Amino acid sequence: MEALHIIGEEHQSLAAILHAIRFMLKEIGAGRLAPDLKLFQAMVHYLDAYAEQRHHPKEDLLFKYLEQRSSEGAEALAELAVQHAAAPQRIAVLQQAVAAYAVDPTRFADFARAFEAYADFYRGHMLLEEEIVLPLIRRYLSEEDWIAVDAEFRAEMDANSLDADSKEDFKAIFSKLVACAPAPIGFGPRPYLD
Repeated sequence: MEALHIIGEEHQSLAAILHAIRFMLKEIGAGRLAPDLKLFQAMVHYLDAYAEQRHHPKEDLLFKYLEQRSSEGAEALAELAVQHAAAPQRIAVLQQAVAAYAVDPTRFADFARAFEAYADFYRGHMLLEEEIVLPLIRRYLSEEDWIAVDAEFRAEMDANSLDADSKEDFKAIFSKLVACAPAPIGFGPRPYLD
């Protein structure tokens, strides 16, 4: 069940980034925090590169096993497939909003609204997975399934390891984001430097 542990850790990391952005937007809106546009851009990049491009494919590997074992949860799996397929459009809206805000600080409210829509979606998305699909996976997958799933997860993670120059070290990126985010969310505030 290594795969479930990985999914759980990734959900926690994603929730932390969403919470950090929400906190910073609230503090900026109240005039208690100066915006760090590079930090926002880095966080949105993390949501794209990690959540949308790396995390969802792993979930799809896991979900196919439930489809093979039971029709229970079929509606939830179909909804998750639609949500995963819509990831490029969803993240593009957030990327455009943060880019517009970086160029024009008067677009803060637009970015905040785009982020809230994204965060609200993501909260519901993770709840659907954690409250409906993952319990069914725990119930229906056999020991042999878990051996296969865990092997597929390890293969996926090995294929996306840091051996190639184009791969990103998401643990290091996450640590850097936490170091720059303001307390009590992170250890900052300090400017995010590329």
